[in-house]
Amino acid sequence: MFLPSGEQRLATILKHDTKTTSYKIALLRAINDVVLLYPAIQGQDVAVPLSRLAELWVAYYWPFADAQAPIYQGGRASRGEADSVRNDVGFRPALTQLRLIWEELVQLPPQPADGFFLLTEMRTPRRRATYPVTLQQAYQQTVAAMTKALQMPIKYAGPGEWAVFDRPRRYGQLTGVAGLPDTQLTDLCVVVSASLWEAFQRLSLYVEALCLHEWALFTEQVKQDREIDRGFIYSLLTARPDNRRPLSWERNQIDILLHEQVAFTCPWTLKRLTQPQHYDLDHLLPLAVYPVNELWNLLPVDRTFNQHVKRDKVPDSGRLAAAEPWLAAAYATYLRAPALQRAVREDAALRFTGLGEEASFAPALANRAVRFIDAVAAARYVQRF
Repeated sequence: MFLPSGEQRLATILKHDTKTTSYKIALLRAINDVVLLYPAIQGQDVAVPLSRLAELWVAYYWPFADAQAPIYQGGRASRGEADSVRNDVGFRPALTQLRLIWEELVQLPPQPADGFFLLTEMRTPRRRATYPVTLQQAYQQTVAAMTKALQMPIKYAGPGEWAVFDRPRRYGQLTGVAGLPDTQLTDLCVVVSASLWEAFQRLSLYVEALCLHEWALFTEQVKQDREIDRGFIYSLLTARPDNRRPLSWERNQIDILLHEQVAFTCPWTLKRLTQPQHYDLDHLLPLAVYPVNELWNLLPVDRTFNQHVKRDKVPDSGRLAAAEPWLAAAYATYLRAPALQRAVREDAALRFTGLGEEASFAPALANRAVRFIDAVAAARYVQRF
């Protein structure tokens, strides 16, 4: 049976893999996650900054970078010097140091999904600014080291060199390609062809499942300092974060509006919310599905409904469509407070483009948010209500 070129390219990446490290599996998973997070991009070649893929690598490799109990991701050949062993992956020192700084800072029991949480914190400017410079610098150094490492699996994704992807180039040097929101002209990007991008969209859930399975099998076969099995590795790779940092700033800003007699309406129950203590600040797309802490994904909702009905579910398509005007009303209310206006515009720019000016911003953002949440939920077969 003839396969479309996108599927053929995916098959090529998977077939030509000697698995000396987990790099190629991680590359596939990262591109798959990026495609999932931008479902509105269709029918175009897409420039993906290597730094965006590297940020996802921080989350993926985080549970393997425990300084006291590392889990190796490749061979550690001797350098020929006494007691000198090469790192299994080139970014291990940077990632290990980042994790040590993080754990000393938060003073909480470590969790395998902390890398996902840190990623969302560093992607949101107002949250990133609350962390010490030492952590921000360690994060940037780790992303830089991973950006460098990414070029190897991109180069050798198929037979020979540059068989599937062209050599990465600066975004400003590319023509005729779509860029992810917030891509800068100086960003080094890999171009994902339209056919390959669409293949990831069609097969997102299956690509993720295959990557997780292959990654667990590969790591089980790598020589470790302790006994581990594929089930344990799989549990690390599939861990998702809880909300380790309370949404204090967002709640405070919303409480100020409520104290000023500005009310919100729950988009699910249509209950009028007027008291600070009578609402939950809900992730429209739950953290358990994918960690998105951007303000457009946070809305005041009826506490009882949120805790007993919605929980980690996503509204079905009909309920989402019906809720769109109420999302728009909430975003319009955010725009009334200078601090919330800056935050929601800043956060929306990380995910969406072409949202328009003041009058059209809130309804345009609500429409984009509804489409995004529905697409992610459909791609991941999330339980709906």
